[in-house]
Amino acid sequence: MTPLATLLVRRIAATGPVTVADYMAECLLHPTHGYYTTRDPFGATGDFTTAPEISQMFGELLGLCLAQGWLDQGRPDRFTLAELGPGRGTLMADVLRATRVVPGFHAAARVTLVEASPRLRAVQRQTLGQHPATWIDTPADLPEAPLFLLANEFFDALPIRQFVRHPDGWQERVVGLAGEALSFGLTAPWAFAPLEPRLSDTVPGDLVEVCPAAGPIMADLAARIARHGGLSLIVDYGDWGSRGDTLQALRGHAFADPLAEPGRADLTAHVDFRALAQAAPLPCHYLTQGAFLERLGITARAQALAAHLGGAALEAHVAAHRRLTHPAEMGSLFKVLALHPPGSPPPAGTAPAGAA
Repeated sequence: MTPLATLLVRRIAATGPVTVADYMAECLLHPTHGYYTTRDPFGATGDFTTAPEISQMFGELLGLCLAQGWLDQGRPDRFTLAELGPGRGTLMADVLRATRVVPGFHAAARVTLVEASPRLRAVQRQTLGQHPATWIDTPADLPEAPLFLLANEFFDALPIRQFVRHPDGWQERVVGLAGEALSFGLTAPWAFAPLEPRLSDTVPGDLVEVCPAAGPIMADLAARIARHGGLSLIVDYGDWGSRGDTLQALRGHAFADPLAEPGRADLTAHVDFRALAQAAPLPCHYLTQGAFLERLGITARAQALAAHLGGAALEAHVAAHRRLTHPAEMGSLFKVLALHPPGSPPPAGTAPAGAA
């Protein structure tokens, strides 16, 4: 039993079952035993690999998309270039490298990274080298300025609550005890007002997930973009709507039991992009990661890079392009939600080539 498991068992024995959201928050963010507070989980030596770690092309294209949005919105002379949950800092480093060719972009950008983990902040500082940057704890701390923002695999790590439809309302899935082991259970059914709209598209037995933190974050980001301009690119795995149990644990690049080793595995859930869009009353565009990257020109960029490669390096490069874009890999599972102010041009890559 992990140290965090011991603490959770004692807590539940004393005060009763906890929600899935409370369980996720403890596993990921406990100040002593939390997953993100005790390790660097990214890359080949960690527990999972994100798109920026797969290929530099991902960050380059997203960075140029933001830069084109900055140009389209009149080149504001001071803006926030932000990332939520920057991981090792690889994505922002690739963005900064690619956008050096855009006159005035770096001079106007104030790089801001939303990261609560001191351990990961140190890794990000090393990755960014001498480029000036500011770190803040939460999205609510972002400055009041035009906001050009990236969030890659950020929302999937926010704690979720799970509810099972019952003829008499909703039963919340909770983490309790079976003997001295952690175990899932259900509360008695009750009326849960936020899920009232889901009564029309679910039947008894269906499981629906709700992310309490996501809506307020999206509403705040949208309000900032509406006030000051900018755009937001949210990339994550999920769907337009939530149905079914998507809670998963990853350890050593393999799936694990979410209750087996609290604090030693990453816990995530699929993102409900419909809920994100509903919380952000701005023009939005929703499409697959594969379609977005293809429209931004990833194949042409891949071919240009391939011209200088050979052997194993070329094979790895081709595999990375496929992994990012192919429907059987990340291309369809991962989605993009792009937000921009009313009246501004849609972000690059969000419409087919030649579309009005």
